[in-house]
Amino acid sequence: MQESVTKTKAGAILIGSILLCNCAGLLGSLFTTTGPGSWYSTLIKPAFNPPSWIFAPVWTLLYILMGISLYLVIMEGMKGRDVRIPLLIFAIQLILNILWSYAFFGLESTFFGLLVIIILWISIVATMILFYPVRKAAAWLLVPYILWVSFATILTYTIYSLN
Repeated sequence: MQESVTKTKAGAILIGSILLCNCAGLLGSLFTTTGPGSWYSTLIKPAFNPPSWIFAPVWTLLYILMGISLYLVIMEGMKGRDVRIPLLIFAIQLILNILWSYAFFGLESTFFGLLVIIILWISIVATMILFYPVRKAAAWLLVPYILWVSFATILTYTIYSLN
């Protein structure tokens, strides 16, 4: 009986972790307007700017991976490991993830978007470094995220420079 409760609790934590990360994405998307007539559509963008349709599936996958990573670290904490600092840094990077959408799209500022994404990039690296000793797989699951944010940082810088 105790084992099934543990599996049920673990399943709930996994689902909650994935939902939390996807909710962050949903919050960020509230500020994101890219269609015809939007501020974003008036910006000069580089040739390597991806088509709009790619962002939703990529970010959804990244938020799922982030959620699984978060789950793995939480579970280590339930085993008695001290995971407070890694989880705090994860929370900060998740907030910065939302803040980037607000800074770039909400404020319509390529400069503030660039500033936030640089801080976001640093916080993701810090999260990965802190997750690694807790659970290596949790850090590795964030590799696609840091790669995408690295690309997004270059894209944001280029848009900032062109405009």
